[in-house]
Amino acid sequence: MKFLKVIAFTHKHIDLKDLGKFVICNETLHSSLERVKQRFDIPEIFYVGTCNRVEFVFTAEQSLDVEFVKEFIQTLDCIPSDQVDNFVNQVLVYEDIEALNHLLRISCSLESLVVGEKEILAQIRKAYEICRVAGFTGDYLRLIMSRVVKTAKEVYTNTGIARKPISVVSLAYRKLRELKMCTNARILIIGAGETNKNLSKYLQKHKYSNFTIFNRTLANAQVLAEELGGSAFGLEELKKYKKGFDVIITCTSCTEPVITNEIYESLLNGDTSRKVIVDLAVPNDTCCSVIEKNPVTFIEVHSLQEIANSNLQERYEELIFAERIIDQNIQEFKPVLKQRRVEIAMRNVPEMIKEIKNTAINRIFAQDIESMDENSREVLTKVMNYMEKKYISVPMVMAKDILINNC
Repeated sequence: MKFLKVIAFTHKHIDLKDLGKFVICNETLHSSLERVKQRFDIPEIFYVGTCNRVEFVFTAEQSLDVEFVKEFIQTLDCIPSDQVDNFVNQVLVYEDIEALNHLLRISCSLESLVVGEKEILAQIRKAYEICRVAGFTGDYLRLIMSRVVKTAKEVYTNTGIARKPISVVSLAYRKLRELKMCTNARILIIGAGETNKNLSKYLQKHKYSNFTIFNRTLANAQVLAEELGGSAFGLEELKKYKKGFDVIITCTSCTEPVITNEIYESLLNGDTSRKVIVDLAVPNDTCCSVIEKNPVTFIEVHSLQEIANSNLQERYEELIFAERIIDQNIQEFKPVLKQRRVEIAMRNVPEMIKEIKNTAINRIFAQDIESMDENSREVLTKVMNYMEKKYISVPMVMAKDILINNC
């Protein structure tokens, strides 16, 4: 696993507002990853972006020293050049077994803001799938992801770490419930992604029904609106909306604020009462001036940290069991990966042996075989086919045994 690498930017070492600078929107994901691949000659890569972490998982021969990380950040072109050195010291890097261990830990939510929430596994799988379809990953990361999913399922099934599951979404909803809003509260939902879908399901389950959805892709807004019995608009319609609101729930992949003070005042349309904004985006979708200039109850990822810390303490014993499962899977995976390396290295052997057999029969010994009677030729064919199978299977089995037992 010496070529497995992870460069991670997380809530544990970087302020969430700064973390948002490393978020790559869907529109630029392909060009950003292609640029990194070309610059560092990276065979496989995928990108994970959640509400509290941004990670790049890839294969490379280079060591992740300070210079590599610095150039990596510069290649992403997401922050001013004079700030690069500050962020280099806040980046987490993992290589080899440590990289695999890290991936397994985050997929099992051991590194999440809220330990035990299952959403992270779905987010990682989706992120990987997007990059796989785009052609950024190959056989190596396929094996890695297969082990990631297997391990996470074992942890969630065999430990109590996800018992009474608590996620960032459920914590946000808990905060909303504490405000004792009436069920006919006017709720604007900005963004139709998984986070907002999940939060809206909590609201719908508890009889909230007045929803208006805005999304960059209108079709996605319409799908969510149909599920909630609400109305759907394109994101550009937000600044024209005049029907009022009590709560804004926002989570988009935009790298710039969606709710500027100008748009917020337009949405208020003269209303001066206190409103609620639930902003689970990284970076925040809400401009700072909105909070500074208006009476707002603001709920964001950072404000949920205290509850999350309490959650971690309650689940400490389950962490130990989860880590044992992770260690076991790492040990199991080592021979699997070695065996796959042999399979790839020897995948041309069958065709080469077939070619040798055909050359012998059809060219070198063609006249001799032609002079044989039919029964003799039939026996020879059986012998050749038998030897072909053995010449294919025996070397591959021996190579696997040698590699697995001596590496």
